[in-house]
Amino acid sequence: MHSQMLCKGTAAAVAARRMRNILGPVLGRDGWTQRTHEVKFVNTSSGETVKIGEVSYQIKTPQNPELVPVKHIAGSLPQTVAQHLRWIMQKDLLGQDVFLIGPPGPLRRSIAMQYLELTKREVEYVSLSRDTTETDLKQRREIRSGTAFYIDQCAVRAATEGRVLVLEGLEKAERNVLPVLNNLLENREMQLEDGRFLVSSHRYDKMLQEHTKEELDAWKIVRVSEDFRVIALGLPVPKYKGNPLDPPLRSRFQARDIYYLPFKDQLELLYAAGPNIAPERVTQLLSMATTLCSQESSTLGLPDFPIDNLLPALQVLNVFPMLASQQLVQRLYPYHSMLGREGHTAVEGVLSRFELLDGRRQAAPRAVVHIVPATKGQAEVTLKMTDKEVTVQVPAGTNEPRPPNSSPAFISTPSQAQLLADMMTSHMVKDMCLIGAKGCGKSVIAREFAEMLGYSMEPLMLYQDMTGRDLLQQRYTLPNGDTAWRPSPLVTAALEGKLLLLDGIHRVNLGTLAVLSRLLHDRELSLYDGTRLLGWDRYQTLKEQLQLTDQQLQDKSIFPIHPSFRVLALAEPPVVGVHSGAGGSQQWLGPELLTMFLFHSVSPLAMAEEVGLIQGLTPNAPTEAVEQLLHLAHSLRSANDPTAQSLASSLSTRQLLRVCRRLSQYPEESIEHAVNKACLSRFLPSLARASLQKNLSNCSIQKTPEPAESTANLSCTVKDGVLTIGSVSTPIYNPTEKMKVPDVLFYDNEQHMMVMEDMLKDFLLGEHLLLVGNQGVGKNKVVDRFLHLLNRPREYLQLHRDTTVQTLTLQTSVRDGIIVYEDSPLVKAAKLGHILVIDEADKAPTNVTCILKTLVESGEMILADGRRIVSDLREAQTRPNVIIMHPDFRMLVLANRPGFPFLGNDFFGSLGDIFSCHAVDNPKPYAELAMLKQYGPQVPDATLQKLVAAFGELRSMADQGTITYPYSTREVVNIVKHLQKFPDEGLANVVRNVFDFDSYNRDTRDVLIEALHKHGIPIGAKPTSVNLAKELPLPEVIMSGHWTVNQGVNARRKLLCPTETRRIDVKGPVYLRVQGYPCDRQESRALSFSEEKAHWHLPMNEVNIICDVATKDDTLYVAMCNPVSLYSMKERGDTIHCMELYDVFPRTISGVWQPFITVAPLGSPLDGHLVLHEEQSNTVLHLDLGSGAVRRLVLSQDTEQPVTRASNWWSSSSKEQQGSYKMCREFAHKNWLLFFKEDGNQLEVLDVLEGQVHSIALPIHLRDVYLVAEDRWLLTESNTNKKFLLTKPMHMGAEDSGVCQLHAISEDAVSAGHGAISGEAFVPDMVSSDQLPNENLSAALGQRIVSPNRLLADDASYARLVVGFPDLMSPNEVYSFKRPADLSDTKNGEGTGNLFFRGGGGGARAGPAKRSNCVGLLSANQVVRALPPTRVPLKEIFPKDVTPPLTAAYLEVTDLNSKKLKYVPVPRSTSVSPYTNWLSKVSDSDVVLAGLASGNVVTVDMGGCVRLWETGLDNLQRSLMEWRNMIGSEDGRPIQITVQRDSGLDVSGPKHGKIDANNDPHVGGNQWAGGTGGRDTAGLGGKGGPYRLDAGHKVHQVSQAEKDAVPEEVRKAAREMGEKAFKERLKEINMSEYDATTYERFSEAVRRQVQSLRIILDNLQAKGKERQWLKNQALGELDDAKIIDGLTGEKAIYKRRAELDPEMGSPQQKPKRLRVLADVSGSMYRFNGVDGRLERSMEAVCMVMEALESYEHKFKYDIVGHSGDGCDVELVRADKTPKNNKERLKVLKTMHAHAQFCMSGDFTLEGTEAAVRELAREEADERFVVVLSDANLERYGIPPERFARALTSDPQVNAFAIFIGSLGDQAERLQKTLPAGRSFVAMDTKQIPQILQQIFTSAMLSSA
Repeated sequence: MHSQMLCKGTAAAVAARRMRNILGPVLGRDGWTQRTHEVKFVNTSSGETVKIGEVSYQIKTPQNPELVPVKHIAGSLPQTVAQHLRWIMQKDLLGQDVFLIGPPGPLRRSIAMQYLELTKREVEYVSLSRDTTETDLKQRREIRSGTAFYIDQCAVRAATEGRVLVLEGLEKAERNVLPVLNNLLENREMQLEDGRFLVSSHRYDKMLQEHTKEELDAWKIVRVSEDFRVIALGLPVPKYKGNPLDPPLRSRFQARDIYYLPFKDQLELLYAAGPNIAPERVTQLLSMATTLCSQESSTLGLPDFPIDNLLPALQVLNVFPMLASQQLVQRLYPYHSMLGREGHTAVEGVLSRFELLDGRRQAAPRAVVHIVPATKGQAEVTLKMTDKEVTVQVPAGTNEPRPPNSSPAFISTPSQAQLLADMMTSHMVKDMCLIGAKGCGKSVIAREFAEMLGYSMEPLMLYQDMTGRDLLQQRYTLPNGDTAWRPSPLVTAALEGKLLLLDGIHRVNLGTLAVLSRLLHDRELSLYDGTRLLGWDRYQTLKEQLQLTDQQLQDKSIFPIHPSFRVLALAEPPVVGVHSGAGGSQQWLGPELLTMFLFHSVSPLAMAEEVGLIQGLTPNAPTEAVEQLLHLAHSLRSANDPTAQSLASSLSTRQLLRVCRRLSQYPEESIEHAVNKACLSRFLPSLARASLQKNLSNCSIQKTPEPAESTANLSCTVKDGVLTIGSVSTPIYNPTEKMKVPDVLFYDNEQHMMVMEDMLKDFLLGEHLLLVGNQGVGKNKVVDRFLHLLNRPREYLQLHRDTTVQTLTLQTSVRDGIIVYEDSPLVKAAKLGHILVIDEADKAPTNVTCILKTLVESGEMILADGRRIVSDLREAQTRPNVIIMHPDFRMLVLANRPGFPFLGNDFFGSLGDIFSCHAVDNPKPYAELAMLKQYGPQVPDATLQKLVAAFGELRSMADQGTITYPYSTREVVNIVKHLQKFPDEGLANVVRNVFDFDSYNRDTRDVLIEALHKHGIPIGAKPTSVNLAKELPLPEVIMSGHWTVNQGVNARRKLLCPTETRRIDVKGPVYLRVQGYPCDRQESRALSFSEEKAHWHLPMNEVNIICDVATKDDTLYVAMCNPVSLYSMKERGDTIHCMELYDVFPRTISGVWQPFITVAPLGSPLDGHLVLHEEQSNTVLHLDLGSGAVRRLVLSQDTEQPVTRASNWWSSSSKEQQGSYKMCREFAHKNWLLFFKEDGNQLEVLDVLEGQVHSIALPIHLRDVYLVAEDRWLLTESNTNKKFLLTKPMHMGAEDSGVCQLHAISEDAVSAGHGAISGEAFVPDMVSSDQLPNENLSAALGQRIVSPNRLLADDASYARLVVGFPDLMSPNEVYSFKRPADLSDTKNGEGTGNLFFRGGGGGARAGPAKRSNCVGLLSANQVVRALPPTRVPLKEIFPKDVTPPLTAAYLEVTDLNSKKLKYVPVPRSTSVSPYTNWLSKVSDSDVVLAGLASGNVVTVDMGGCVRLWETGLDNLQRSLMEWRNMIGSEDGRPIQITVQRDSGLDVSGPKHGKIDANNDPHVGGNQWAGGTGGRDTAGLGGKGGPYRLDAGHKVHQVSQAEKDAVPEEVRKAAREMGEKAFKERLKEINMSEYDATTYERFSEAVRRQVQSLRIILDNLQAKGKERQWLKNQALGELDDAKIIDGLTGEKAIYKRRAELDPEMGSPQQKPKRLRVLADVSGSMYRFNGVDGRLERSMEAVCMVMEALESYEHKFKYDIVGHSGDGCDVELVRADKTPKNNKERLKVLKTMHAHAQFCMSGDFTLEGTEAAVRELAREEADERFVVVLSDANLERYGIPPERFARALTSDPQVNAFAIFIGSLGDQAERLQKTLPAGRSFVAMDTKQIPQILQQIFTSAMLSSA
């Protein structure tokens, strides 16, 4: 009897002895009899026996010896293993089933296999996955020659044949699968589908005693062999992921914990593996591994260290002892990629503890030098180390190896060369996994690796709902209808020795990957059809042992795995710190996967390497551009900010290469455009966009100016078979299938042309395109038009949420019992070279669309029927059934933008970088307008403009998040189409077609109505609401006298005036900043029609005083004088430009010097320039608003004594003594101006273009000068008011310079019958500088007359006309419209009666006001004057019982055409400067007035409100028509419904018909008059009657008005009900009504923001709850993948949608954590009066509390205050959030009180730091800190950098700061230093809630 010892007694014996000494006393003497368990084979007469220790087992000869495991026992067995084997043997002898439980790794399986090999048992192995169904265990049907047969599966085979069933991965199987085995395990009984019944052996034997075998066979009773056993292998589930064991199942197993081998056993194995390595190094490695598997490390959240992989790792070390241990550990346990910061430090701590942190000291292999093929399937690889070269043997492919770096498509960089060398070392021993970010070159490196070693690569794109079947074998039908199994690419790769590329291992569910674990660990695989693949060495051993040929083994379905076969997996880095939540971004790299591969990280390229790479691949790209791009990409990648990181992922190396390829083709393109395109910046959340813009400017990438409307006239032409779009041309395609070329109605518009030009550029570069945009912006139209122009046929695929990978590629159907696959559009397009348009790509799950990646990237794709698409022709020759991809095939993918409100899947995020992306936006306003004109040629332009403007505003609101729905061009086009077809319907009605969707959401409706009204769309207005001013009759015109220009010979009458000319002295320029503000222009005719057209507010301070308004063409200029500043804006523009001039003018000191400014806009060629004149100091400035240049023009020498001048300014003695200077600007558009001093005797004419000034000396003292024509000026003398006419030559500088002549004018009264009218001289307020048109003159005087004339206005008359003046020298007639009372009488009499206190009534007024506020509108024949309310006959305008409204002024409109007088009220200004005395000098009413070129007038009131008025009668009538048309003609008249019917009776002859005395309604019958629907008689809607006659019968319905009028009592009841409920609620939370109104004040202010946040939260919640597909269901929809199973008659072939239970073991989703740090410091209280900052902060806090109410499970928030008292003033605790208004109000009151009574000081910084620290410690899904502060950081000496550090101190916490704008540009400076997208400056405190809403929105959507 020979025995074979399989056990060593050395170290194990020592350990056992120690244990015995310790445990001896405990166990007593007999407790420890067996020293070691030896495994012996004993040959006795009865056969072979295995003896383990004292337990022995009789071996039976196996029936199928090929099913017995081989080569699992290698040499000696460690002691622990022997103990495990002994235990299994005991259980086996007892006939019990065992469950080996333990940590992941191959150990449990290998022990089971070793036992089976020892006892020579046949094995049935099944790896359970989440797709395993009961058919995989019991019986599966297959069709053979038209009949379905049942084929026994593993469990049944094992039971009947007496094999051992090894079930691996019980925790992976779905819950309802395994109970199938319960009875088999317990009683060895099982009912099979085919009617057979399995019974246990002893029961069968009993039955055999009573019945014959034939009887039992007839009853279909089958005996279960007594040798049948089950060995289950599983993981302990609470610790690892998976489903816990079902209790009934669990109770049927005996469990054994198989932990890692003990330290000593492990050490011995490792010593044996690495004889060349220093033993202490081995010990250190093992100690480190054991530490990382301990209980403590798993409480830290560290995954277990894969101890089993130490063996292969040491084999590498053995060859390369110089490798750093740290690098080795990284390969086994890539903690850099998979752990957060804490995990990182923990692991490094362990490493340093065992002295393994040697990564810096020891060198890594540098590069692969050369590769030589060695024996078959091997190659010798020479690696370059630091000092020497090392040659090793590695497995190689079947092709010829290629020398390194010889591929043109691969540019080697040092880091990649090193990576490839590292991969070679790992490749010696094990499969690898490359981890690297998207687009960093993993696939390229894999390809290069494969080619270097002569491998054929087999790419397998993995997707999320991939099943085990997709990985291994799929079913198909043979041509005769039989079912068969087709091996997947994975299996063929294993058989043929290819390199299998598993692309996207991070996407697949772990339960599916488990199928591969045995292949990866043991190189064995059992397939569904019973085929077994064995590793090469095992196969050879089996062959030798059984003496079988290959063919015989193959007949037994056993195949060898090729020795060269290797697996290379590619994955994106695990998301650190995110557990598998709703986001699906699971932490995929768990303990199980760690045991399967060695890991290599593909580090992002260093800047220099990337530059080299890009320049190597795109040699023509401009160098500077490449460097800027890389600078940007690297600054984003290295940022510590998740926003920047996510942007960086859009700028992967792949995307940068694409950009550079394009730049090398089109070098003139801007980088900024390319980057924005790559990041789709148009659709980024606002914070991310800000961050990108900031980074762009930091990298000095300039923003390209938008092309102006006119310049970019992109055309698209087709000429001689060449298509040109813009600047790009291409020959037109000649398709075979013409009918597939799309043809679409498309109106060219510039923006879409630009998109198409862009698309064409990329298309010609061979890119696939992705178009992203909102709904309705024309993506489909653009694509169809694009393909139409290119003449390319298209295939169309529309995706939806149920799209699966199968439906993308093939449509399955059954014909005659055979499965037939129809090509999907995708396959057709690839075959035929068509363009595939994929629409709604974001609706399909991303895991489905991922398969497009291999198609785009490598041009390969495997279809469900086993065919594959390939692009490489060489590939095509070597493989069967391939489809060669046509070179013309392209994909155009359309998707909605990511994020809210589409909430699709983020297609761009997951696949954006393999496409060239284009953002399609709504057309720009001018492009949209042009397009709408083509859709609605008859729709008035004004309507279209209003629509475009209103929708533009709504879109920008959607971008900011104020409203949720992004209104698009599609909606506008539909409105325009309606208006085009039904022009009578009002715009206000038609827009409701779009907006009625929102009519039930009160807040959205208010926002919409406000926006529509702002742009003058009168939604909700009635045609009757017209509020024009009342017209009063104008007094009769009378001829009041003559003006005679005296030209007598008498020298006294004709005075010559000497002139002199000199250059002007120009000082400067200095450049001042011209700042742009948005102009919030509101159309005023929204709800009612009045003279006011539009209004907007100037962004001015309340101390500012408006002192002048001037206009040129359609530009308005407004000057302010405290401080001096100038505003300019276009009549219809959207920006107000402001230039502050207080640096040029000294500030006012104690209000003594009150500057007074007049501006004169100059004309061509100086458009946009002005001259500004200050009257007291006579300062003349020339301003250029374009560049901000200011020049001082020094006119006269006497202004150059600044000292005395200044003393005059400040000394109060000379206060009003000297007269001020005046500027006459009537001819400023001709670029000359006239200056004079009151009471002076000199005129200065400034010629701006020539740069000269002409002085004219006069013999009289001037009071005023009126430029009535360019060469004739009317002067008035200062004391006598006598008038003079000065004539001058047209050109002052002419040589023969004539002298200016002064003529006196004598005014003679007309003597009439009523006594003489005195000829006293009147002082005109206004004299026109041009004449009235002749028809206007005739209309005014009531007689036909053609003559030169001038229009005057003065205090005594409404208007005067001087006919014949100034050109005719004969006496000129003066016609007057006299006032009943002179204005100057009321001027200083009573107080102004205005509301604002103006210095004690009228007494203290400082002289007359300087602005006459009188304008003559010559084209409209009107004089418009602004009057204070006191000088207006209010009694005549308003009825007795009406109190006049509060107004700033009235516009007195004197219309000389209709002889009417109107007083138009100007609404009161909202605020007024406190300097009332000064104000009263400017104007005697609260407004200043100017005329516009368009014939309208503009007023600016003292509060800075600009209003445009339409006074001309013709204009008003035209506008009223348009306005009424916009409202539409639904005027409440009943609508008649008419049905035309042919009654078949002829018309006998028309007659009136009988008249019914009762007037009952009659319908038809040819008898009565006044019926409906009859014939011959008079009536309605019939035929043949003589005329229509309506007898008053309603033909339809209740009128609109009646419907609208809900009875008053109903309304009242509803009101009372509401009030009652409100009071009840108050009582319930005992809140007083006063408190309720207080709270309402805050709540109301943020209602809109709260609403929009809650909408987003609701939507997200709904999205999170979206149901998923459950497969293998017995009812539901047919699952395409299971059609064959359906053919064979299986039940579970359906799928249905249901809510997915969270995966077992996956952590609970935690709420997001938010902390708001509110500033409650003293300064908030102090400055609240200035800008309401405390109240705004209270509103913001109120918004947080209201928006998050009832979402506490999603957002856990608290609110903490910070002030001078410290940084932790508790306002709201996270666990006790306020539940009702009373509690919320209490929080607000606390804030207010604290700010009022706290100490001064600032703790913003400390508060931020503390909040970030505290939140980082808490468990949460994401963490946000929002800091509200008015921190004047500089004042407290806090450098902004420090604050920036505090905000970004922890990458897990997103901290945001909102600063309440402080002085000057301090806030902006702050923002520049703080990280972009993290800090906001709210200059206007109203923005705080909006900003907070932005932050929230981006926070909520971050995980959507």
